Amino acid sequence: MRRLVALIVLGLAASPAAAQTANPSSSLGGPSGAVSSGSRSMGALVAEGYEIKASSPTGNRFVVFLQKEGSAYACEFVTLSNSRCGEID
Repeated sequence: MRRLVALIVLGLAASPAAAQTANPSSSLGGPSGAVSSGSRSMGALVAEGYEIKASSPTGNRFVVFLQKEGSAYACEFVTLSNSRCGEID
């Protein structure tokens, strides 16, 4: 499990533009697919010092939770080029 998360992080860090591809039909953020204005790429978050705290498979997707001090993000992955992150309130 940790190897998979490490591979995802390395892949996104190598191509941050690919990680910014948003999927409007994504379930992250609720039924409407809305994400708070804090939508970011995982590569950018890791570069800013956010740490991976947990990951969970959800069907054919993975949700990775990142945290730094008082803020947290959830990133949903279908593939390396089809993912997005949103701030958790």
